[in-house]
Amino acid sequence: MSEIRTGGCLCGAVRYEAKIAMEGPQGGLGACHCKMCRQHTGGVMVSVNAGTGGVAFVKDEGLAAYKSSDWAERGFCRTCGSSLYWRLTMDGDLKGLTMMCAGTLDDLSGLDLTHEVYVDHQPEGYAFAQATHRMTEAEILAMVNEGAS
Repeated sequence: MSEIRTGGCLCGAVRYEAKIAMEGPQGGLGACHCKMCRQHTGGVMVSVNAGTGGVAFVKDEGLAAYKSSDWAERGFCRTCGSSLYWRLTMDGDLKGLTMMCAGTLDDLSGLDLTHEVYVDHQPEGYAFAQATHRMTEAEILAMVNEGAS
C-alpha cells in the first residue's frame, strides 16, 4: 500500500508530492546510520521510500542535488539548506529509488519506524526504543547490486 503525501523545505522554495510506501519491508519510516547520511542531515537520516518514480516537485526554485558518491545523489534546498532526499543514480532496476527526508513531510501521521540500515555504522550514543528490521552495510550493498544491470 502506498499513499500520496506532500512536503517541502523550510523556506518553501521547494515543494513536492511523493507516493510513499506505507507497508512492507521498506514501508513506513526508515533510519540510515551511514556517515554520509549523518553528515547530510546532522544526525540519523529518517526517511520514507518514494520508490523509483514517486516524487513530483511541484515547486523547485531552490532545488539542488549533490553527487555524494558514484551511485547516489542527495537533494537539498540551496536557499534554506534543508536536506530533502537521497536518490540512487546507478544503472539498474533500482535506479531512481528515492528516500525523502521524513522531516520535510507535511504530515507524519500513520508512519511508524519500521527499519534501520547501515546498523553496523550506528554510533554508540543512541538507539531507538522499538524493535525494527535492521540491515548492515553488506546487506544493503548486496540488495542494491542485485538491482544493478
